[in-house]
This record gives sequence, C-alpha cells and structure tokens, in this order.
Amino acid sequence: MSFSLHQGDALSVLSTLPDGCADSVITDPPYNSGGRTAQERTSRSARQKYVSADAKHVLPDFTGENMDQRSYTLWLTQIMTEAHRATKTGGTALLFTDWRQLPATTDALQAAGWLWLGILTWHKPQARPQKAKFRQDCEFIVWGAKGRVNAAANPVYLPGLYSASQPSGKDRKHITQKPVSVMRELVKICPPGGTVLDFCAGSGSTGVAALLEGRQFIGIEKTEEYASVANERLAETLRESLTQEDFTLGA
Repeated sequence: MSFSLHQGDALSVLSTLPDGCADSVITDPPYNSGGRTAQERTSRSARQKYVSADAKHVLPDFTGENMDQRSYTLWLTQIMTEAHRATKTGGTALLFTDWRQLPATTDALQAAGWLWLGILTWHKPQARPQKAKFRQDCEFIVWGAKGRVNAAANPVYLPGLYSASQPSGKDRKHITQKPVSVMRELVKICPPGGTVLDFCAGSGSTGVAALLEGRQFIGIEKTEEYASVANERLAETLRESLTQEDFTLGA
C-alpha cells in the first residue's frame, strides 16, 4: 500500500496526473448549498453553514462554498472531466452531495462523460429534528462508471444504504468529515490493490479507508491546514497497517 497527497487546486493538480492512474474516484466536494439569494449564499462561511454555534472544537474553514448552482455545475463538470481522463476504462466514480445539489451533481457527472448508475444514501442517526418539518438525516452519493463496470475484476456485493454518525470530539478533524466506517465500505468498489483518487481530500478520511482496505490512494487538498492533517492521518494509518502486517507475518 502507498499514498500520495498533493496540496493545491483540484483542477490544476488533476491535469498533471497521468491517464488511467486511478481505478475509482471517491470524493466529497464542497456542497455549495443553502440560501435562496446571493446574499444568503455568500454571507456565511463553510464553518457557519455546517458547524453548530455551540460547537467547542475549532476547525479550519475552507473555500469554494459560495458558488451559485450554475457555477457549481460547471466547476464540477470540469473537474470530473479531468478525473474521467485519469481513471481507467471500467473505473467508477462516487460523489457525495445533499438534496439541494443532487440534480447539479448528476448533471455534472454525465456531462463529464461518466455513465450515471445510481444514488446511494448515507443516513446520519444524530441529525437534529426540525419543528413542523421532516428531519434532514440523509446525504447522498451519486455514482457512475467510465464505460461498463468490469464485474469479474471485483465481484463484490455492496449495500446502497449506509448509517453512521459524523465523527465528534477529538475524532472530528474536518467541518464536513465523513465516517471512516462508511468510507471503508465505499472504497470496496475499487478492485483490491487498485488506486482510489480523491480530489477534495479534506482531512484524509477517504485515503485512510483506502489504505485500511488494501488500496492505494491519491489525494488532492486545497486548504493547507487540512492537507497537513490528512498527511499525518495517512502516514499514521500506513505505519499502523505495516506494523500489523509485520506482526501477522511474524506470527
């Protein structure tokens, strides 16, 4: 197992990656959700959008959260076009999104040349109830493939529903961090020993899951603070995995 982590703009770094270097793209791009008007969309930072006012932890903010829907669709299309080039034929793509940006995300995936294959659901048990409304306790994962999936190369049977709470306390490293338990299931769409690419790596949860499941990882993260956190988590995971492997072989 191995990983490489690049700190920089996703589109710029993706353009430097060789053709067909990844088996699966699994990523959690900024949702750019909320707000019916330009003022509502642009007056709040990512932290203000996604972190409760009474939260005690201090997490770095991140950029790219204030695009309107048409700009977001164009941005994601451009990036997913580069990711398509960098993915092997028959490879897969999984993109997290919420209900507001679900149509934009499915449009961008298909406009970039991917075959849209469905939507997975991530259920969040600790979501807050809303008075006189339905609780928003789900986010979604749009997935597709570059051509026809080669089932013979990775004959897995994976669920379409995942339930786990967002990390909390000292385990919370990123504002929009996803549970490693969910990510470990998702990376199984990548063939064993294959390479997972995440162009919005955040604190590195996708990469941690990939390494734990015996996959290689290529990550890109724009925010310097989060790139540093991701690098530390990935290096620690790799060290622990290799130590465990040596222990097992020694036994």
